[in-house]
Amino acid sequence: MSASKIIKSRRFLPFFLTQALGAFNDNVFKNSLMLLLAFTAASALPWSTDITMNLAAGLFILPFLLFSATAGTLADSMCKTRLIRMLKLTEIVLMLLAAAAFYFQQYLLLLGLLFLMGSQSAFFGPAKYAILPQLLDDKELLAGNAWVEMGTFIAILLGTIVGGLIVGATHASLWIGGLVILFAGLGYVASRLIPAVGRIDNAEHFRFAPLQQTLQTIKISYADRTLYLAIMAISWFWFLGASYLTQFPNFTKTVLGGDNTVVTALLVAFSVGVGLGSMLCERLSGNRVELGMVPLGSIGLTIFGCSLYFSTPEQVAGELLGLGAFLQSGYGWWVLFDLTLIGVSGGLFIVPLYALLQKRAEPGQRARMIAANNIFNALFMVVSAIAGIIFLGVLGLSITEYFLILAIMNAVVALYVYSQVPEFALRFVIYLLSHTLYRVRSQGLDNIPDEGAAVLVANHVSYVDAMLIAGAVRRPVRFVMEKAIYDMPVANWLFRAARTIPICSKQKSEQVYEAAFAAIKYELEAGNLVCIFPEGRLTKTGEMDKFRPGIERIISESPVPVVPMALQGLWGSFFSHHGKGAFKLKGRWWSKVQLIAAEALPAAAVSAAELEQQVRSLRGDKR
Repeated sequence: MSASKIIKSRRFLPFFLTQALGAFNDNVFKNSLMLLLAFTAASALPWSTDITMNLAAGLFILPFLLFSATAGTLADSMCKTRLIRMLKLTEIVLMLLAAAAFYFQQYLLLLGLLFLMGSQSAFFGPAKYAILPQLLDDKELLAGNAWVEMGTFIAILLGTIVGGLIVGATHASLWIGGLVILFAGLGYVASRLIPAVGRIDNAEHFRFAPLQQTLQTIKISYADRTLYLAIMAISWFWFLGASYLTQFPNFTKTVLGGDNTVVTALLVAFSVGVGLGSMLCERLSGNRVELGMVPLGSIGLTIFGCSLYFSTPEQVAGELLGLGAFLQSGYGWWVLFDLTLIGVSGGLFIVPLYALLQKRAEPGQRARMIAANNIFNALFMVVSAIAGIIFLGVLGLSITEYFLILAIMNAVVALYVYSQVPEFALRFVIYLLSHTLYRVRSQGLDNIPDEGAAVLVANHVSYVDAMLIAGAVRRPVRFVMEKAIYDMPVANWLFRAARTIPICSKQKSEQVYEAAFAAIKYELEAGNLVCIFPEGRLTKTGEMDKFRPGIERIISESPVPVVPMALQGLWGSFFSHHGKGAFKLKGRWWSKVQLIAAEALPAAAVSAAELEQQVRSLRGDKR
């Protein structure tokens, strides 16, 4: 289902509206309160404005550290639809109290309510992301996350702007109170329309034990290294985002020479950029969780972060510029362009990571995995504040220098994550290959089982056959590859990342030959897909060679379905042996490739001769 159809669906739209209305209301309340504390309540509180502002920020973020694990445990133990409705009712109660506190100017009470709203948000977060795989299927999951991220950032932006505007209105306290009650009520109405998803089978019984649950939740996140590093990567983005957003007011005033309208423009550019990047990610990924988008996003975060350093002026005029004058300056549009593309890169970066968490986490632990992510997100945001104090206050760097350091740090963090989880870099290479030198279209891939073991067999035309198949097939595939190709420099790192199985003839090395069959059996017993090229070598003529009998041994040891596949259009491309051989300047640089899959053959019907005939028929005369 396309992204445009998902947002209109009865399964998703009520949830989308519920979370967007909640994000909007949170920020109307929070920004209104922060502005009142800064400009109106200074004389009504027993401490300085600086202490008040930092206290308020801390009170909102503290519940994410205290209660995220408990929230994840609770969400895993009950129907998430029911929990969301309960939380929206809680929001109505809190907003009724907030309206009264605004009207009677009870700022200490409002600070307490800010903590409670942070707690409500902390309990909503795990349910919000963990319910998506129950509302959407795997093919819709990325689009759903794209809508959620886009909706959240736009709602945050609008809530922040509206909160700032109504504070200056006549009878502001009445406007604020009425607005937050209205949107809390609308959020509850929307939540009533979310389909009931039920309780996860064998869900653990809930009990309130925050410390123990926090330790257990963090332990769950450590269990899968890929998911743990995905959480670290998401948290790093929130570190970057918090670092940028925190500095926007002072950056605007001291570096850009702009007034409050310019601050709003910067915030709009960044938030809209994240929204655009989230939707662009869904479009570029083709309705699949495409991890290749993550490195693309991190590259953008570094490039445009560095560009922001060079786009700022060396000196500014004494009088602060309004938005119109700022845009007429030589740097205004450049700064907004860089911030928008930093946001776009952020959207490309985090959407696949959220979808990865939801898809790969165990269903009974999914909300706790999201809760672990929220805990680390909060910690990284706290660290971002400390980092800002150290770099700007202690070391005395300028804000532009700090932004440059953030961009360089992002490159270092990205390289570390990709070295620890090569799957990200592998998917990036596959994505580039299948969207630049090759245009790959597929047919019949629904014949590949959605789960469980199966063997894929295909003709062997070029050095990149495995990567093109891996880019088209939705499930991870373990490829059996000629050892000479497997050992190629640079490519070997990618092949090992993909858990490719090297093989050679028994005459060359019986040890490698037997190890390959043992590895194939292991992968099939684990329920994975294995792809082999039964010709045993690349074609030198463009014609298919005879299939070797190794496939028969594989199926005799592991009787699983076999899916015949054929590659068309690769002969004559740069990585084939056409003409003067592979990797030489000849033939064509751009190739339209077709990957066709036939219906799976049951194990009892498998033979090398039958598979060869099927693949020849699928390939036809299109080499």
